[in-house]
Amino acid sequence: MDSAEFRRHGYALVDWIAEYLAGSERYPVLPRVSPGDVRAALPATAPEHGEPFEAIVADFERIIVPALTHWNHPGFFAYFAISASAPGVLAEFLAAALNQQAMLWRTSPAATELEEVSLNWLRALLGLPDAFEGVIYDTASISSLHALAAAREAAVPGVREYGLAGRTGVGKVRVYCSEHAHSSIDKAVMLLGLGHRALRRIAADERFRMRTALLRDAVAEDRAAGMIPLAVVATLGTTSTTSVDPIAATADLCRREGVWLHVDAAYAGVAAMLPAYRHHFDGWEAADSIVVNPHKWLFTPFDLSAFYCRRMDVVRQAFALVPEYLETAEGARGVRNLMDTGIQLGRRFRSLKLWMVLRHFGADGLRAVLEEHIRLAQLFAGWIDADPDFERLAPTPFSVVCFRARPQGTALTPAELDTFNERLLDAVNASGDVFLSHTRIDGAFALRLAVGHLRTTDAHVARAWELLRSHTVRLAR
Repeated sequence: MDSAEFRRHGYALVDWIAEYLAGSERYPVLPRVSPGDVRAALPATAPEHGEPFEAIVADFERIIVPALTHWNHPGFFAYFAISASAPGVLAEFLAAALNQQAMLWRTSPAATELEEVSLNWLRALLGLPDAFEGVIYDTASISSLHALAAAREAAVPGVREYGLAGRTGVGKVRVYCSEHAHSSIDKAVMLLGLGHRALRRIAADERFRMRTALLRDAVAEDRAAGMIPLAVVATLGTTSTTSVDPIAATADLCRREGVWLHVDAAYAGVAAMLPAYRHHFDGWEAADSIVVNPHKWLFTPFDLSAFYCRRMDVVRQAFALVPEYLETAEGARGVRNLMDTGIQLGRRFRSLKLWMVLRHFGADGLRAVLEEHIRLAQLFAGWIDADPDFERLAPTPFSVVCFRARPQGTALTPAELDTFNERLLDAVNASGDVFLSHTRIDGAFALRLAVGHLRTTDAHVARAWELLRSHTVRLAR
């Protein structure tokens, strides 16, 4: 593809993307396809000879687009609703063209130093102290994995050289988290060789927050049994209910016990930018490590996870390994190479999109959108609370509402009520106008509406409510 052809196709794709971002509502949020449809529509093998780019784009529109779940739809209320903002999309375009590999400072001085600058900007917006050094990973799962690896390095002497298996003099280790913590913590302890049984989940209170008193008792019990308390994972915005663990009290406990504290703020962390919500984050500055995902609620295209650590030297101690062919004079002079901060050698130019998003919106623009999303969620929660056919199942501290239908005049058993809400969710999602997800709260099937898209307005939230009410009436007959 020569430059003239690239320019022609590139302009056409920019036009397509611009129309898509401006008019994603013309698509159903959930695709109307069956498993295997895309696979059946494509050849089983790659073409022997190259094909015109026009033909490739035509198949993209004919086969791929109809099978997409449109996360960029303003009626997307499932999971944690995200949106790829235009400046972030353009930054990805540039990053792909530049094709930087930022393993060493030498292999991309710009990518290395821009990562530091953009993360420093974000850290200041979040109100975290300068002691936290940042690095970008792909997802919070990987950020938390690295946090626990660093905790293992700090707590178990010689673990890098000798591991854990078969060692004498090293007791069993323990990691603690709330019963509502993300499943990535389970996967991290398994991958790190700690064993799934090393994870001890602590019961939550009536607001779904980890009970600090039970955590304290668990640590004491495990120490008495000869175990090594390795780390505590506290969550600011749990996946199901966006509950907030008592960070300050947990940090005090971890400091007294000499235990690594990792704070999972993947979703809600950006709300620390809002003065009215800073109280939720009291104490997080005392953590050893924190993860915040700009790709969740800061309009940055997936993927970009910001990992902050006040003990990044321990992270480097756990992961730095420099073969001869990667030795450079800059490294000897103290330049920080990003490859030393994790398992990956190759590193994409992710910081470019965060930098462009922060500059395009500005702090005031970001705060305004976050406040609007919270307002919309509170509006929806008010409708739930005021309707006798619905009930809220959890507090709504941020922009996610957990609820269920409970139609008046029906005598449904708990199992029947679960089934009713499953059918309600399927009916609402089948409309193509909105997409909600579900969870279980205290064993009950709960619906979740998460506001997080740039273009979501009152009208989209009202449409979700209209569908929920009309289908509830229909299904209750």
